[in-house]
Amino acid sequence: MNQALIQLRGVNKHFRTADGSERVVLENVDFTLYEGEIVALLGKSGSGKSTLLRIIAGLLPANKGEVLYRGHPLFGPARGIAMVFQSFALFPWLTVQQNVELGLEAQGIAKAVRAKEAEAAIELIGLAGFEGALPRELSGGMKQRVGIARALVMKPDVLLMDEAFSALDVLTGETLRNDMLELWEDKQTPMKGILVVSHNIEEAVMMADRILIFSSDPGRVRAEIKVNLPRNRSEDSPEVRALIDEVYNLMTSSAEPQEATASSQMHAAHPGYRLPDAEISQIEGLLEMLADEPFHGHADLPKLATEAGLLDEDLFPIYEALRLLDLVHIAEGDIHLTVLGQHYSQADQATRKEIFGQQLLQHVALAARIRHSLEKEESGELAEEPFLRLLEEFLAEDEAKQVLDIAVEWGRYGEVYEYNFHTGMLNLPEID
Repeated sequence: MNQALIQLRGVNKHFRTADGSERVVLENVDFTLYEGEIVALLGKSGSGKSTLLRIIAGLLPANKGEVLYRGHPLFGPARGIAMVFQSFALFPWLTVQQNVELGLEAQGIAKAVRAKEAEAAIELIGLAGFEGALPRELSGGMKQRVGIARALVMKPDVLLMDEAFSALDVLTGETLRNDMLELWEDKQTPMKGILVVSHNIEEAVMMADRILIFSSDPGRVRAEIKVNLPRNRSEDSPEVRALIDEVYNLMTSSAEPQEATASSQMHAAHPGYRLPDAEISQIEGLLEMLADEPFHGHADLPKLATEAGLLDEDLFPIYEALRLLDLVHIAEGDIHLTVLGQHYSQADQATRKEIFGQQLLQHVALAARIRHSLEKEESGELAEEPFLRLLEEFLAEDEAKQVLDIAVEWGRYGEVYEYNFHTGMLNLPEID
């Protein structure tokens, strides 16, 4: 067994919300990164992946648990750990050379030495000749190369990559990913381990030796997949496609570990009070695509993602909404229209609204509660505030508002209730 680089034992992280309550982001996270491996972390938005990475980088403290780097407790940034950010995080007034030198300068490295080492890192990452350029003169891919060079110049043991390719177009991101794998395979840097946070399933399968899948609310490891395939993997090989399907299946599965935590039990007490962030147009658009050629009602999830031209991160809320409303069934990396979903896809607009409203009341507890409360009210009208307060019992203030906005959009479309955007009042729809 290779030596452990990073160890997390029972790590918890919570944040204080605006109303003074605590929101648990990570709960009882156990994880080890060993020498000689690339590990990818996958999870839906809000699962705490980036928070975990910042704890490992020493940028955030854990509220509970232990974080070790090479067997020693980590209480802040460590010299052997470097991080690459999604947003590039370059100083616009500094040149490429100056941006790459920043970390060395902070360590008090002599000017001549840091200039030489920065030049070597810039050449290694393929930016030789651009040392004097400013960030505004660079493409997105070149900016990210500067961010990677700035990390590599520190000669890290461990490289943390926080969705480092997600802000780039597909071709640029793939090229940069392959370049990073070439540096890793050829041992052109002192890196002993890489931890990648990603929302791209294919990227994780192509890069990683292990894939960890995080659950949400709170974030914790719910599954691990070992990738026993040699590098230079072909995206079209049966082995890679099978792994991609396996990850999709786990990512879209609603199953949770049997041992319920205190936080998960609390969330279970509020069924339907957290809704996927999907708009009606997105829900119906994907449903129609699934119903039409070439899918005819059932599809391999990766193929559907390619056809839709959307990122996995954007598609997962739509999948969840379709499944929540019992319009699709998802299993083993495939998505199928239910009988109701087939009927919905062929129906006229009035019938679609009727079906949507019926499914909303049957499957979405928040919508059902709003409707029931309005029916009990003599005026048939209520302010939105009590429902916001209800949601804020277990969601952060901004999340509670987002969930209520989704419930309002869905309810208005299904003609379950109406909403006045000027007054913030909910009311029963008028009967024709």
